Amino acid sequence: MDARHRAEQGNKQQQQGRRGLSFKCLSSFRHKITEDNWRRQQEPGLEPGSKVSSAVRLGWVGAEVSAGPQQVPACKGWSFLPMQEPEEKKIALELLETEQAYVNRLHLLDQIFYTELMKEAKNGKTVPEEVVKMIFSNISSIYQFHSKFFLPELQKRMEDWSCNPRIGDVIQKLAPFLKMYGEYVKNFDKAVELITVWSEKSPPFQELIADIQVCANLTLQHHMLEPVQRIPRYELLLKDYVRKLPPESPDRDDAEKALEMIFMVAKHSNAAIAEMKRLQNLWVVYQRLGLEDDIVDPSNELIKEGPIQKISTRNNSTSEKYLFLFNNMLLYCVPRVIQVGAEFQVHLRINVDSMKVRELNDTQFPNTFLVSGKQRTLELQARSEEEMNAWMKVPLSAGLPPQTEELGRRAPQWVRDNLVSMCMRCREPFNAIVRRRHHCRACGYVVCARCSDYRAELQYDGNRLNRVCQECYIFLMGHVVLEDREEKHKGILEKGAAEVSGRSLLCSSLQLLDKNGKGGTRGWFVIPQDDPLVLYIYAAPQDVRAHTSIPLLGYTVKDLPQENSRHLFQLVQSRQVHTFVADTEELKRRWMSVMARCAAGITHPEEEEEDAESCDEAE
Repeated sequence: MDARHRAEQGNKQQQQGRRGLSFKCLSSFRHKITEDNWRRQQEPGLEPGSKVSSAVRLGWVGAEVSAGPQQVPACKGWSFLPMQEPEEKKIALELLETEQAYVNRLHLLDQIFYTELMKEAKNGKTVPEEVVKMIFSNISSIYQFHSKFFLPELQKRMEDWSCNPRIGDVIQKLAPFLKMYGEYVKNFDKAVELITVWSEKSPPFQELIADIQVCANLTLQHHMLEPVQRIPRYELLLKDYVRKLPPESPDRDDAEKALEMIFMVAKHSNAAIAEMKRLQNLWVVYQRLGLEDDIVDPSNELIKEGPIQKISTRNNSTSEKYLFLFNNMLLYCVPRVIQVGAEFQVHLRINVDSMKVRELNDTQFPNTFLVSGKQRTLELQARSEEEMNAWMKVPLSAGLPPQTEELGRRAPQWVRDNLVSMCMRCREPFNAIVRRRHHCRACGYVVCARCSDYRAELQYDGNRLNRVCQECYIFLMGHVVLEDREEKHKGILEKGAAEVSGRSLLCSSLQLLDKNGKGGTRGWFVIPQDDPLVLYIYAAPQDVRAHTSIPLLGYTVKDLPQENSRHLFQLVQSRQVHTFVADTEELKRRWMSVMARCAAGITHPEEEEEDAESCDEAE
């Protein structure tokens, strides 16, 4: 057995010798680093999880401990201690012992792995030197700090514990240097990825790492994880230490300050990890978008992304788009049909600093909201109310309708063509041949050719001339047009549908049947709050004039049985009968309830309660 073992050792020495690897140095780590947790091994008779070493259990402190290729000086002689040590000293001893084991790991990473890989890289046999440097980051600085400063200071303090039982001041002095871990932690994921990639690309690289791992027992990746875990370990030990300190301990103030400093270092490391992940995610997004250099900025932050439906103002349809919201811009994108390279194509970029968002009450397209920027205004539809609210809650300025002082400075919301049946300025009805629809580029109204036969410079469009309506032209240019005339006195039907719908008892789309009950016209029906005894009927939801009205007072509301999936009800007065068709049974019930109250002259719910109370008193 001994002969075979010596033969195996000889073969390993011969293999390592081919690469110039110090096998003797590596072998010294076999008895120091085990496959288990690198914290101290439990001695027989100790309870699981006990923090007391065998030396403390036996009442002795002071032992020769190895810290790499050199021996760390032992404590100043052996001293007999009582069987029961103070809890805070046990934790301080654990901090020292784990620090010694940690320095062993750092020595292995820096003096063995890094040194040997760099030696091979310089010979041009395995991997470029820059790759090795990227893998190990600033591990040399971390090793030098712990082996020459942190560990010796802790060792010295534990030797003098009997006359100076404290460690808080030592950690306070050295804690600021632990911020160097931020760079290592931020680079960790990239380092592990490089190890995997180059192990596949370079067999000599993989073989050299495997040779070292034979003597080090654990993988390179496992050892590299130790520095990432070390700062949180300091924090846990110091929390235990402060918790166990007696109130009158001279180390309490220093230990609490040291714990706060370690907490800040851990926070710094966590911030480095978060920043690394943010940059990685940002770069992935940039690759999906195939963005130009002027948009790619590492200071950007992706806030939200997701699919959305764009509502067309022309043909009353929707099309699928995709939004990327950053801290400084909203990217309006179209998915590529052939996704070679970039996944999306950017169609529009809206700056967040001037963006406004508000919800739209649209019965035809529920869950819609308006995004208004200087460059463009978009009418968008979410898949659900929850999704719409999620977009609305992102940190943008509160949305408000465009104000007069913003006319020409901000792209307006275009009123959809199908929502109006007449010019929103002169109120003349549209038709397909003689009077066609146009949009004012300043206010977004749908107007006829005669009312939009003007041109004005619009700031949001680079001061280029755009088609505008007469009212916007007068405001923007300060010119009084010859055709301008005094506005006629508005008749009872000249109430804007959008205006009265916003403050109505009820409004929705209904169908009013003809006398035969077979045909009829579909329109937009509104009972205004300020005129609750009249039902106004519009051809479209954005019309500025109703085409007819029905006085409700004195009518009786009558329910009709469902016919061919149609939800029917009537207004009946003497020989006057109006038959309506609602889209749903629930909408029908709402209309019947509101019409019945208005027909009875009850325009507010409190009036209905007062009437009921009067009836009770009369009885």
